[in-house]
Amino acid sequence: MRGQVTIDRTLRALGDPTRREILRALRLAGDLPAGEIAARFPLTQASVSHHLTVLKEAGLVQAERQGRSIVYSLNMTVFQETVEQVLRLLDAGGKS
Repeated sequence: MRGQVTIDRTLRALGDPTRREILRALRLAGDLPAGEIAARFPLTQASVSHHLTVLKEAGLVQAERQGRSIVYSLNMTVFQETVEQVLRLLDAGGKS
């Protein structure tokens, strides 16, 4: 059941185009402080913060405080686990 909750949360986080763009920015630029991520989007800092929180709760990004900044990085392990779970679902042909 835990795996299902994890994949649901991950897919829900990936369902938003802004969050996908944040992930794309992290993939291309590497680790980024929250302020630099926010500067890339025509959104309020609060909105970007919400998106980062959703991504963090889904395990797609990791956050580390560095001085006065919070630096975000991709968590590729969750991406790999999600792909594996989806492939298992497809391989099972709808069987539990």
